[in-house]
Amino acid sequence: MYPFRRIAVHDAGAGSAPVSLPEETPVAVVYNGSTQAVMMATPADIEDFARGFTLTEGFAEASEIGAVKIVEQPNGIEARIWLPETRRAALDARRRAQVGPVGCGLCGIDSLSQAAREVRAVPASGLVLAPSEVAAALDGLRALQPLHDETRAVHAAGFYVPGHGIVLAREDVGRHNALDKLAGAMAAAGTDPGAGAVVLTSRLSLEMVQKTAMIGAPVMLSVSQPTAHAVRLAEAAGIALVTYNRHGTRLYTHPNRIGSAHVL
Repeated sequence: MYPFRRIAVHDAGAGSAPVSLPEETPVAVVYNGSTQAVMMATPADIEDFARGFTLTEGFAEASEIGAVKIVEQPNGIEARIWLPETRRAALDARRRAQVGPVGCGLCGIDSLSQAAREVRAVPASGLVLAPSEVAAALDGLRALQPLHDETRAVHAAGFYVPGHGIVLAREDVGRHNALDKLAGAMAAAGTDPGAGAVVLTSRLSLEMVQKTAMIGAPVMLSVSQPTAHAVRLAEAAGIALVTYNRHGTRLYTHPNRIGSAHVL
């Protein structure tokens, strides 16, 4: 975080006050010595980000990712990963050659088919959440956002497990980055994705569903409404999209994942 002074203007005059703003830093994900992507991200939990980005983009399985080496450079950060040579084709097919802004989820792809890439269905899971657990999950994530509390300018992604609450949470200026960081943290911790729900502070968009499907979680929770494309993909992938806000709990796909849910 970087301290600035903010000027507030109102009818009675103007005044200044200190304010903390989040950093965004170029982060290069480097596979086998070649840069695959450069994303603007909050410079924290970069190993989680690199590991999660590798998984959610389908470049490798968790078991194929070895050590992640984080190298500070004068103008950014490199996350260096070595993958099996059998993964070279996947890397070449999806190589990204441009910087991705913080809000970018489909940056650098070079075809419509890549944008609408199909994802595998999530594994079978017996997970069912009570409506009260949906609210508890989103409230629990809100309590685990120290960077947001300081800056009011970052997104968060967490993983909720019934009976345990939010077991992992990550923050970033980019919503996709926050989810990638969560994916990497889950993989490193050996967390079972079928045992809980991905919880987000951001909207449920197509690429967020794509990443959650690659994680293998059967439920996504958010305060924000999904897009139409996200609903279609989640339905096909077996993911329940659920929102909870001042309007109450809303189910968009697979309502059987929420107990006592009745479809009218």
